[in-house]
Formats: sequence, C-alpha cells, structure tokens
Amino acid sequence: MEPPTIEEQLRLLSSGTLEVIGLEDLAAKLRQSAETHQPLIVKLGADPSAPDLHIGHAVVLRKLRQFQDLGHHVVFLIGDFTGRVGDPTLRSDSRRQLSAEEVAANAATYRQQVQRILDPEKTRLEFNSTWLAPLTFTEVLGLATHQTVARMLEREDFKLRFKENRPIYLHEFFYPLMQGYDSVALKADVELGGSDQRFNLLTARELMRDMGLAPEVVLLMPLLVGIDGHQKMSKSLGNQIGLEDPPETMFGKAMSIPDLAVPEYLQLATDLTPDQASALLEEHRAKRLSARDLKEAMAHALVRLCHGEPAAKAAELEFRRVFRDKGAPADLVAMKIPKSIDLSALLVSLQAAKSLSEARRLVGQGAVTLDGERLTGSEQLGPQTQGILRVGKHRFWKLG
Repeated sequence: MEPPTIEEQLRLLSSGTLEVIGLEDLAAKLRQSAETHQPLIVKLGADPSAPDLHIGHAVVLRKLRQFQDLGHHVVFLIGDFTGRVGDPTLRSDSRRQLSAEEVAANAATYRQQVQRILDPEKTRLEFNSTWLAPLTFTEVLGLATHQTVARMLEREDFKLRFKENRPIYLHEFFYPLMQGYDSVALKADVELGGSDQRFNLLTARELMRDMGLAPEVVLLMPLLVGIDGHQKMSKSLGNQIGLEDPPETMFGKAMSIPDLAVPEYLQLATDLTPDQASALLEEHRAKRLSARDLKEAMAHALVRLCHGEPAAKAAELEFRRVFRDKGAPADLVAMKIPKSIDLSALLVSLQAAKSLSEARRLVGQGAVTLDGERLTGSEQLGPQTQGILRVGKHRFWKLG
C-alpha cells in the first residue's frame, strides 16, 4: 500500500483543528521527514493539576495518534515542574501552587490513561523538571530577557486582572517562558494544544527562533464542550466523561449529550476518520439516520476509542436493554432494607431524593416503580420487600 502523499497528510493532520500556525512549515517538515526518513518530534504537554484526564483531552490525543500512525515520534510531556506554578491561562486569579507530592500523585495516573489512545510503543514520556529544575538563577534571568511585561499584559487574563487591580504574581509571567523552554529542550517540530493555549504556544515559537532553532508548527484544537452542551468540559463543573470511566458509564454519559453537540463530539472525540464522521452527518441531514441513531453511533465510536470494539458493543447493548427495553442493569447488587420504612424515607436514605418533599414529588409524578408497578407512597417497605426499585429513567436498586 502506497504511503499517503504530503497533501493527504496535511489534509488529515489539519482536519478538526481551529488553526495551524505555520502550515507551509508543516508541509516542508513533512517533505523533509519523508526524504530523510527522520520522524518529526510532536509534542503535547499536560500539567498534572488533577489526577484524571477526560474526553476533552482526547481531542488532542487523537491528533497525536494520527501523527504516530504516519510514523512520527510523539512526546507526551508531563509538566511536573510547570504544574507546581500553574497555568494562568483563562484564570481570573492566581492558581494555588501544588506541592511536589500532589503533582507526583496526579502525574502517576497520566501514563496509563494516555495509553488508551496513544500507541505506548511509539510514545515517549518526559517530565519537564528534567531540564527546568537544574536551571541556575543566571539562566532564568537570561530566559526572562526574551519577553516583555507589555507583551505579557496583552494576554486577556492578565489584561483583565490588571484593569481590575487584581494581583498578578511574577512567577505567573514565567509560565509561558517555561512552557516555551520545554519546546527548546525537546527540539520539537510540532506542538499541539487547546485554543486557550495560543499565547503560550506562540511564546514557544518566538523563544525557539531567538535560540537559533526552527520554530515549531502549532496545531490549535477546539475545546470540547461538556455533556451539558454549554461549558468547556471540566471535572470541576461535573460535565466530563473520564478516560477511565467504565464503558457503560461512558456510553450513558455520551447519550445524555444535547443533540446540537453531537456533530462536535462525532468529529473530535471518536475514532472515526473525518470522511466517516462527515458521511454519518450527511446520512442524518438526509433523514436516513435518526437523531437517536446518530447519537448511538457517536457514543459507540467514543467508547471504542478508549476501550475497544467489544467493550463498545457490550455497552451499547446494555444501554439499549436498560433504556430502550426498560430493563434494569445486569450488575445490580442485591440489598436488604434493614427495617420497616415508608417509601419517601427510603428514597432519601438511598440518595434518590434530597429531601422528603422531593421524594413525595417523585412518587406523585409516578417516577417510582417496584418491578414495573407504580408505587403510591402508602406502601410500608422492609426486609421482606423484593424486586427492582426504579426511580426515574436511570436509577435502579435491587431489593431483597
């Protein structure tokens, strides 16, 4: 099979991006790589500010995998040093500085998680403390000469904080320079990042140029919206799909995404090629594929990306059994009600309702059933009660 042409590679690698800074340079680098049989060094950095990665990170990880599949070397850089400072991007205040212990604990989980998408045999893992920690104060001062305060204050986050008289600490100014120095140390040909990283990645290009290296090409990727369909995916907002989520959980969360966000997920967060995603969307536009079937195809491809085809198929079948056929999950663990209790109090104890009044409201709406029979609230339940208790569409308990 003939390898893809440079034009085909450019089309694939630029698909789904918001911006490629240095597109002509990328074409030249790809040609030189093909002629010299020397793979490009493609970098993605991630600060271990939290222990878990989510599907939003998969947007850039998928793009890295495309570079791997074309034969290039990927460096997944864990910012164990920059993580102790904290990226000020889009922050209205200074980040709390993490301890070395917190950073190490969070970083330990990243290696396993990225391997759900990246080829571990073709992935080089680096820590930026390797070259940043040994820098002398003289070298740090030299690094600082490559940036001005005026340029830093062009950043929207710093500009807003300065205008509103909120503190900007000097160590925050060093963050873009440290991230840029990572690219110098790795001699990166290409770097990927979310659209919010534009300033930091442009700083890297400028720093590489100042230090006599060819500036890296920058691929800016969209920030994936969370499952609420409105805000950027974030664990702190509770709208994330974790890379470590079980297949059934991942499939169910994907199916809860608003219809308007499905095309974005289909194109950015699944294992489908751009042509495959476009074909599915065209089928939907032509009304040959329903909105529900389009969403199921997206959810299946998303789970397959992280867990493989058998797990995706099993998750889809389980979802259909529970939500289409109104069956209970197959892995429910039986529990006994220890003493006689009325229905509303039981719902509160199971955390199916936050209060007795909410529990009564759920019962009054007919949202509570036992083995398919609607409960009225007059029932007295206890150790003798058996069956599948269902609250709403998604919550089940096996009693008895």
